Amino acid sequence: MKIAIVDESAVRASIIEEGLAELDNPEIHILTERQGLLARIEEIGPDIVLIDLGNPSRDILEEYFAVSRALARPIAMFVDESDDDAIAASIDAGVSAYVVDGLASNRIKSLLDLAVRRFNAFARLQSDLAEAKGKLAERDTVDRAKRILMDSKGLSEPEAYAELRRKAMSSNRRIVSIAEALVTAHDLMGD
Repeated sequence: MKIAIVDESAVRASIIEEGLAELDNPEIHILTERQGLLARIEEIGPDIVLIDLGNPSRDILEEYFAVSRALARPIAMFVDESDDDAIAASIDAGVSAYVVDGLASNRIKSLLDLAVRRFNAFARLQSDLAEAKGKLAERDTVDRAKRILMDSKGLSEPEAYAELRRKAMSSNRRIVSIAEALVTAHDLMGD
């Protein structure tokens, strides 16, 4: 497992590193500079990013939230103190685990597991949502194509669908691709 630890304090970074000792041969990268952080993280390509901020200012928190929005990886963020706005912002930024006053080496492994599980669960939800939106868009396209056939050929809804299905089968294509072609042709010809 490749892990990036982001911490300006080498002492705090060593606490996190100590907590990762029970992992089987992790590849650990410690980043102590904020300058060019996103590029360095992308260069490393870690499986998970652990960020320890101690007592960050609002600006620093927002800077790290911007980094977490750009990364499609599990992120665990450790802070000493927080408020409701910062917690909400961390969720919006895609932080998988936002840990307040919890930097202890014996908790790191379980927090790492939590961050990975939350990230994977959220990724599944996003994938399911994208799939559902895609199916809905396909259904809308098929419905529009049926309306075009109903209006132009005087067909009933089942007859229009049967026509789309027949054409799809005869051309060995999906119904939605036939519907897309019909809608596009209709749009080009003008209503």
